[in-house]
Amino acid sequence: MGMTMTQKILAAHAGLDSVKAGQLILANVDMVLGNDVTTPVAIREFKKLDLDKVFNKEKVSMVMDHFAPNKDIKAAEQCKMCRTFAGEMDITNYYDVGEMGVEHALLPEKGLVVSGDIVIGADSHTCTYGALGAFSTGVGSTDMACGMATGKAWFKVPSAIKFVLKGKLSQYVYGKDVILHIIGMIGVDGALYKSMEFTGEGVSTLSVSDRLCMANMAIEAGGKNGIFEVDEKTLEFIREAGGKDPVVYKADDDAEYDAVYEIDLSEIKPTVAFPHLPENTRTFDEIGDVPIDQVVIGSCTNGRLEDLVIAAEILKGKKVKKGVHTIVIPATQKIYMQAMEMGLLKIFIEAGATVSTPTCGPCLGGHMGILAEGERAVATTNRNFVGRMGHPKSEVYLASPAVAAASAITGKISQPKEVM
Repeated sequence: MGMTMTQKILAAHAGLDSVKAGQLILANVDMVLGNDVTTPVAIREFKKLDLDKVFNKEKVSMVMDHFAPNKDIKAAEQCKMCRTFAGEMDITNYYDVGEMGVEHALLPEKGLVVSGDIVIGADSHTCTYGALGAFSTGVGSTDMACGMATGKAWFKVPSAIKFVLKGKLSQYVYGKDVILHIIGMIGVDGALYKSMEFTGEGVSTLSVSDRLCMANMAIEAGGKNGIFEVDEKTLEFIREAGGKDPVVYKADDDAEYDAVYEIDLSEIKPTVAFPHLPENTRTFDEIGDVPIDQVVIGSCTNGRLEDLVIAAEILKGKKVKKGVHTIVIPATQKIYMQAMEMGLLKIFIEAGATVSTPTCGPCLGGHMGILAEGERAVATTNRNFVGRMGHPKSEVYLASPAVAAASAITGKISQPKEVM
């Protein structure tokens, strides 16, 4: 029986000719990732092993992004622990304030992940890198510690769901709308511990940014990972990022899938996930009048340059509604610089928005935009659980950068055509 993309990558890294769903394997990893929240726990476990070095100083990444720049003493101590450990271990890919970015935007940008890799990260949205044809998945901090020590990880080979994309997205519809549509269709546990594999002629019409957004939110459907078939756009992105030579895996024609969905991209409409689950999706023919207090444009899901360009096109020459706190967070320093050189930051500030240094910040209720009781936010982030962005009686609505920008102008959840 044939194998899926994910199964082929896992087999190769385990030194096996083939694997099948449910099989337990020990596989070599190409990158072990942690952030300022999860790495300190991993460091404590690593030190119990009494080792004086990590398995490969080039294949461990630590990104200080969740509470950095440090929001309080505890955050400062967490980052200090990571900084000290990275120095002791001579870890090459350690990124702190001034050079860091949101981790899942930073690693692809720096060419640290390529097609065919296995990446484990002590953060659930590590599944982002499947956009580049890698197998990447979130793990616990103890698994991160073992990965840093041995360069290996245990996996149960996932079964898969196949999403065959066809057609092309309409104006003001983006990858965020597609993944919200899918999660709304199959539910937050619809892909539980499965590989979400994206293929079909429609893939080529999606930008790499769209794909990164969609793979990022595979976990919101319960997925073990999300992965896209590699094409020339993928390879060009990797070349431009200066990554190593990729290894491309394509699913066998006789690969087994638990389900197959055909999705016509041209039929997708601007979509918003209402509180308090990403599966609670609605399109604008069923949204109604929902006033808001805050807009956040950023995160590992939608803080890339393409996202900022989309938001700026809508906000240019307009003003955000008085009382709507609009926060724009470029995902990396490079994106921040590009946005500045393109004049995007000027557009945001003139519109009445504030622009932050790269950080996860408000996405996880960390800092830079906490919600008070009863407040509502439209955010380009990936989760809208109870209390996710602040007070447990606040509300988060997930949307694309275009919908977020339009909503900032009107003060209620709005689609771009209403303000253009």
